[in-house]
Amino acid sequence: MSKFTKLAAITAAATFVCTGAFAQTKWDMATPYPDSNFHTKNIIDFTKDVDKATNGSLKITVHSAGSLIKHPEIKRSVRQGIAPAGEVLISLHANESPIYGLDSVPFLVTGYDEAKKLYEAQRDALSKRLAEEGLILLYSVPWPPQGLFSSKEIKSIADLRGLKFRTYNTATGRIAALSGATPVQVEAPDIPTAFATGRVESMITSSSTGVDSKVWDFLKFYYDVEAWLPRNVVIVNKAAFDKLTPAEQKAVTEAAKQAEARGWTFSEEEAKAKTRQLATNGLTVAPPPAALKTGLQDIGKTMTEEWEKSAGAVGTSVLQAYRK
Repeated sequence: MSKFTKLAAITAAATFVCTGAFAQTKWDMATPYPDSNFHTKNIIDFTKDVDKATNGSLKITVHSAGSLIKHPEIKRSVRQGIAPAGEVLISLHANESPIYGLDSVPFLVTGYDEAKKLYEAQRDALSKRLAEEGLILLYSVPWPPQGLFSSKEIKSIADLRGLKFRTYNTATGRIAALSGATPVQVEAPDIPTAFATGRVESMITSSSTGVDSKVWDFLKFYYDVEAWLPRNVVIVNKAAFDKLTPAEQKAVTEAAKQAEARGWTFSEEEAKAKTRQLATNGLTVAPPPAALKTGLQDIGKTMTEEWEKSAGAVGTSVLQAYRK
């Protein structure tokens, strides 16, 4: 049996249980991050809100830390109905559509207000693209701004040349290429091992991932470059959603609105707390040197132009809406 066949056999994608007059639907939700991560905590709150609003008629079980489905496979699994719902870093799928990678274009936005404005400009196009795959966008929450972690001091872009650089999506791969770093694909759970064994020497990621990975065990420097605010999306299989009663559908969409608002607040609080934690545990935490900042901004300008060209009229429209 294939991996997905086995998974479908042991995991009921949407189980319908009837007891007398009470009907209960059970969903599995695949998520990539541990229970301690703020995204996972927010999803658990979301499922509790759905449970309460439906009086238990829709039960959503969260399978965190990639325990049900590994991160790169979550979107496809939700699309195929193997799991009715899931959470993904949407830029992980930028190779499928440029609209999935917009939030990870470096230095297009550098703070929460700009990130929210970009999301508002992008949301309709993002929802439409997901709908083409039979998926519904429930909500989206950003990670804290991305910073540069390194085993050695970085004063300019030139210092990245030749360094083994952790990548996890199309954007980080392109940054490696433009900076002259050596790209190495590493998923979040594998970060500690990758650095400990010398597979990678630097990375751009959030302070949250840095703390989750206990980077102070193997890294020395964190530059708060605020490169971009990549967003996770929580998605649901449309066929599974359509099987819900109107009341259950409303409960899910209302809980999603609450989760989105709560998640953005969580993210801002997380950025402050986790950056402090990095410093407390011995990392040198500093703003980027002027030469490094200028070099990264130049990379960002190049990547924004590349993104707009690849996205065509839709991309131009989204950027125009954002820049108004």
